[in-house]
Amino acid sequence: MKVLQVNCVYRKGSTGKIMYDLHTAFEENQIDSVICYGRGEKLEGAYKTCSELYSKVNNLRSRFTGIMYGGCFFSTNRLIRIIKKERPDIVHLHCINGYFVNIYRLVTWLKKSGICTVLTLHAELMHTANCGHAFECEKWKTGCHGCERYKKETRSILLNRTHVSWKRMKKAFDGFEKLEVVSVSPWLMERAAQSPILGKLSHNVILNGIDTDTFRPSDTEELRKKYASDGEKLVFFVTAAFVTDPGHAKGGYYLLELAKRMKGEKVRFLVAAGTCEANVAWPENVMFLGSIRDQTLLAQYYAAADACLLVSKKETFSMPTAESLSCGTPVVGFEAGAPETITLKEYSRFVPYGDVDALQKALGDVLNSEKEPQIAEKAATKYNKKRMAEEYIRLYHKMLKSGENHE
Repeated sequence: MKVLQVNCVYRKGSTGKIMYDLHTAFEENQIDSVICYGRGEKLEGAYKTCSELYSKVNNLRSRFTGIMYGGCFFSTNRLIRIIKKERPDIVHLHCINGYFVNIYRLVTWLKKSGICTVLTLHAELMHTANCGHAFECEKWKTGCHGCERYKKETRSILLNRTHVSWKRMKKAFDGFEKLEVVSVSPWLMERAAQSPILGKLSHNVILNGIDTDTFRPSDTEELRKKYASDGEKLVFFVTAAFVTDPGHAKGGYYLLELAKRMKGEKVRFLVAAGTCEANVAWPENVMFLGSIRDQTLLAQYYAAADACLLVSKKETFSMPTAESLSCGTPVVGFEAGAPETITLKEYSRFVPYGDVDALQKALGDVLNSEKEPQIAEKAATKYNKKRMAEEYIRLYHKMLKSGENHE
């Protein structure tokens, strides 16, 4: 069996790491594995299908056309040529946004070619045809007419063409018989199944996997001495971007509000962020750690904490949930869609989004309880990347067997 994966990036970002983990697992299982990606530096052993300059040209083009997922004539041709050359049994699509491929053309070509295809949904863009997170908006269920957020979501300078994009996406997927849609959480699958674009297709849930040899309980004595020398409880918060705007999806505002409320208590908040806005007024009980790229060090912070905090508005999976629990640390946060559906419920507390009173109480309850040693063992079974790869391999075999039966 040969599997060809396509993603916007490779070996970086959550989806790029997932693709690499699957690639490694496939090779260990004597499955021929081919990697195609569009953005980032050229890496050995993989096809980079689009130059950075060309992706920027397509990005600029989309600002004027209002269509994010079109264009990319030459890079789409290159990707299709590679697929023809490699002749895979399975094409596995991950996140294919990023101005490196014409999604409508690629999906239509795969459909007409009769190639067994897996589409993993890591965000909502494939069933909304536009935005990565629809939040409270439900216009994606009826055609995305009159989008009020089109300038923010599509970055279009003038034209509101979300409905055009929606129609093109629906046309591309209509009648795609050899396609299996995989969502990374039950919540995301439920959403995708409600979409006219993907609703009639076959749906599955396969949770993302992580490296549980890295994310596991570890010796945290040094970190505890550094940040909790006076017996403080530690709350760890990880985010891609720390922004203090109350409306920002990652919830930095709520972290600060919670810290201010708990200022007189023996609680310290540790914040790790990929990026952070300038001149944040950090309360004295908050320590900003910057970006933690070392995965082993990140795991040590999870393990050292007494609780992991989640304050996002919406998440389609939640890597911090899986990583924290695998390190033996319970999770407290707002209900954000997917996290409460993929967590270990007995070691997590979720409250309605924006309810800081309820969040403070839930966090206090967790901090006043002892961490249970069995958390990490149960999490390792649920979230390990070997389990993820095995589930995909079973799906591939099922698809190929079904294809043989229909020939």
